[in-house]
Amino acid sequence: MKLYCATGNAGKIREFALADPALDIVRLENFAAIPAVEETGSTFEENAILKAVGYSAYADSLLFAEDSGLEADGLGGAPGVYSARFAGHGATDAANNALLIERLRGSGNRTARYVCVIALAKRGGLLNTFRGEVEGRILESPRGEGGFGYDPLFFYPPFGCTFAETAAERKFAVSHRGQALRKLAAFVSRLS
Repeated sequence: MKLYCATGNAGKIREFALADPALDIVRLENFAAIPAVEETGSTFEENAILKAVGYSAYADSLLFAEDSGLEADGLGGAPGVYSARFAGHGATDAANNALLIERLRGSGNRTARYVCVIALAKRGGLLNTFRGEVEGRILESPRGEGGFGYDPLFFYPPFGCTFAETAAERKFAVSHRGQALRKLAAFVSRLS
């Protein structure tokens, strides 16, 4: 089944490709040319819904959008919905990671979680949302070359390494995005 995805993030597209092989997940055509939906929500759910409903008007089939990020307990849940722009608009992963390290310096609480919410829509109407979370802790310095975002700092105790130090397929099996996508796939399979 063809399922459109509204994202410009290449790292997310790579992860979405690991989803259920029965799903043909493709980036929404001309995504870069479509007026951007503003992420004005205060939660991952609100932003995912805004994007899915807004972008689904440009799709001839089901479309999903997601909002995801990192919640660090030592920072009261920050960066949260501001994860991609924690160090400012257009910030790089390296800049966001550096700021996270700086803000957590000296903190005794380094527990954190990745959160992902996917919203599914069709022609401007919301069909459902799907949430995934994975718990870990933030290291004091980055480790690993894989992944993207905060993966070099996100230590996952059951693996004994960061998400950036593990294979993409292994990460996807437990990640917030993997959890949410599997829930989406199960829901979509019931629609067909």
